[in-house]
Amino acid sequence: MNEENKKNIILLAGPTASGKSSLALKWAQELGGEIVNADSMQVYVELRDLTARPSEEEEATCPHHLYGVLRGDDPCSAERWRQMALPVIEEIWSRGHVPIVVGGTGLYFKTLLEGLSPVPDIDPAIREQVRTEVAEAGPQAAWERLKELDPAWAARISPTDGQRIARGLEVVLSTGKPLSFWQTQPGIGGLEGRPDIRIRKVVLERDRQDLYARCDLRFQQMIEQGRALEEVKSLLECGYDAELPVMKSLGVPPLIGYVREQISLEEAIIQSQTQTRQFAKRQMTWFRNQCADWELIKMK
Repeated sequence: MNEENKKNIILLAGPTASGKSSLALKWAQELGGEIVNADSMQVYVELRDLTARPSEEEEATCPHHLYGVLRGDDPCSAERWRQMALPVIEEIWSRGHVPIVVGGTGLYFKTLLEGLSPVPDIDPAIREQVRTEVAEAGPQAAWERLKELDPAWAARISPTDGQRIARGLEVVLSTGKPLSFWQTQPGIGGLEGRPDIRIRKVVLERDRQDLYARCDLRFQQMIEQGRALEEVKSLLECGYDAELPVMKSLGVPPLIGYVREQISLEEAIIQSQTQTRQFAKRQMTWFRNQCADWELIKMK
């Protein structure tokens, strides 16, 4: 295909507080782009401030997609996000615009580029049976069973993560092969290698101490502005299960501890800032290892 006729897409990744959102907004305004969220927590409607979603003012400057589109009790996997993102990307191309996919969830980018693992359809009866067993016996007991059937997958997930435990069990019981096997097979339907598109892959990097300082300052400002605590109080009113991803979002567990008068606000802030820095470090490591061939932009 003629290079001039190819459809352009930009993938913009990086750790939390690295400046992704502001750069994506700048590029969108310069290129006639539309921004697509690739952050696993920013898909939830309840946590605009705590997840540092773009503000309403920022969203008004150009089209933003997949921000705040799910309730916290409607978990989003990498596969589900991809299924939501692909039609959005195609719609953006149909308008003659450039999709700018921005976020810090590495698996979302990986799934978008490489496609889905070729797991066969799951028998609905087995799926229902597994979900019932996990709910009745509890995730720990189900995880012990999973450890026997698919030790590699069990080792990668928490013994309390009922959703992923159920997924592992239903796959091995329905297909006869463990999920860890299917995940080693070549993906299907990825953007990488498509002859009709041109992909620019960018990962942001900051000096580690500068990044940590930005993480600390941003969380402190969230607390001072008051909206973060209000979000956590509203989240508690929803009555969500504590094991849902949204309930484990950065800052949420410590602030819940403060709201329930289990710890002081100062301790909640310290814990949240520590967790955020640790998370940023894990993101930097992941992008360094998984995105070695991406264009690197060092932020100052």
